[in-house]
Amino acid sequence: MPRESYQELLDELREDVLYMSEVVLDRVREGLEALQSKDKETAREIIDGDGEINQLYLDLEQDCVDLLALQQPVAGDLRFIAASFKIITDLERIADLAVNLGEYTLNADRDAFPEVDIQAIGDTVVEMVEDAMAAYAAEDVDACAEIAARDDEVDERCATVSDTVMRELIEREVGPDAEETKVETLMNDVSRLLLTIRDLERIGDHAVNIAARTVYMIDNDDKFIY
Repeated sequence: MPRESYQELLDELREDVLYMSEVVLDRVREGLEALQSKDKETAREIIDGDGEINQLYLDLEQDCVDLLALQQPVAGDLRFIAASFKIITDLERIADLAVNLGEYTLNADRDAFPEVDIQAIGDTVVEMVEDAMAAYAAEDVDACAEIAARDDEVDERCATVSDTVMRELIEREVGPDAEETKVETLMNDVSRLLLTIRDLERIGDHAVNIAARTVYMIDNDDKFIY
């Protein structure tokens, strides 16, 4: 295959990976909005649409395999294809977490802890993924380092929110004479909220993974991978 055509395939792979990120992040945004507004219809659409993301992932996976098998890339091109493959894996997992948001929405009838700003945490991790994908597109190592640093802030915020939920549970809701049904309902609310926080934290982790693979792709440096 002529070198120009080979380069076109590499460029197309990059564009397709970026497109997948846009689709996935749209699902996360929709999941956050559905959870906030208790929009069960949108939640079901997110859940039902997971197959589309999975197929997109499989198609891109095959593109990566074909490039590796047929073109036998070396050096920078090899790292680019390998990094792209790992990035689409992270994107597929982020899409799974968006499905989780949809499922939490179907089970949420009220805001048990309105003081917990889930949307703000969600906005932060979505922005991290956006920035990580922009760094991948622009091959920007400095931006990748900054994303990795921001993840510590997200982890700290999630830990603080989890502590707040448990403190409120103890101080405000649970008493020695609480009815069993009330306790069970409250525990379900807490469990769902903590799972939501955990999933948002994981989206931030996937953003760091994307940034780490981008650094490896550009500089053959694995300092953020492990």
